[in-house]
Amino acid sequence: MTRLGYQIPNFTYPDVDQSGLFDKVAAQAKAADQSGFDTVLLMDHFYQLFTLGPPDSYMLECYTTLAALARETKTVGLSSLVTGNTYRNPAMLAKVVTALDVVSNGRGQLGIGAGWFELEHQAFGYEFGTFSDRFEKLEEALQIIIPMLRDERPSLNGKHYTVANVINQPPPISRVPVMIGGSGEKKTLRMVAQYADASNLTSPVAQLPHKLEVLQQHCDRLGRDRSEIAVSQHFNVVLGDSHEAAYKAIVAFLGIRGIDVEAMEEAPRNQILAMVAWGDEDEVGEKLASGDRARRSGRHVLAARDRARPGAGRAARSRRHEGARLLS
Repeated sequence: MTRLGYQIPNFTYPDVDQSGLFDKVAAQAKAADQSGFDTVLLMDHFYQLFTLGPPDSYMLECYTTLAALARETKTVGLSSLVTGNTYRNPAMLAKVVTALDVVSNGRGQLGIGAGWFELEHQAFGYEFGTFSDRFEKLEEALQIIIPMLRDERPSLNGKHYTVANVINQPPPISRVPVMIGGSGEKKTLRMVAQYADASNLTSPVAQLPHKLEVLQQHCDRLGRDRSEIAVSQHFNVVLGDSHEAAYKAIVAFLGIRGIDVEAMEEAPRNQILAMVAWGDEDEVGEKLASGDRARRSGRHVLAARDRARPGAGRAARSRRHEGARLLS
């Protein structure tokens, strides 16, 4: 059964200052909840991403906002997409996610990645380290967080983190699903096979069959049943009232960011447009459905980002796994 998730990646709205900001965000979450969406997700960033706006755009802290949204919603799962592991001590992160699950009556989820936004690390004083450092930290963190979410008391004397018989009480109400974000074949997908309930791939769509093959290979080597893992893939979506309106929205969106699509030569322009599922509702629906059909292999989640409509978030299509809401 296909389910929809809604991510809110933007907190800057015309004529809305900080006093009215949460009401604007809560209204979107409530609408998603009442419309049958499965999950509401927020980015875990302190600065806006360069592709979405300037770094001084509004950006609410992820987990504080998710906890507040727990009281504004009734059925949707609540998660980051995805948590930057480097921003929090892993034992504290397990407590935070557990609290989210408790205050939402069993709707908490964890999406996590190694962390990549160097500007945030520099500005906030978090150690960025090397690529290898961040993935070493992520793996150690998973060895702490997952047992704590499963009502265990892990101990670890690692290179980056140390915990001793750490207690997490009360435990989560639900079995909190854990999703790892990223497409790296040697590290990320191996950790998905070893630790996660779900994967969120960020690679181009054309690479999906290969990425799934790599994940299967990791699962075979580790003795993991690949069908236990839900896999998601992001699509950029521009949804307009018509084909022409969607195209104008793409041009406007990229133009604000200094990219003049209409001045490009045909080949690079077509390459950019091919990265986006765009058009009216029927066109976008068919593009997403055809992509879903082409990529069916085991358990899949098809994720999409809606950038055209004011206040729109990212839509994600997912299936239920082991009674828990998996996210994308």
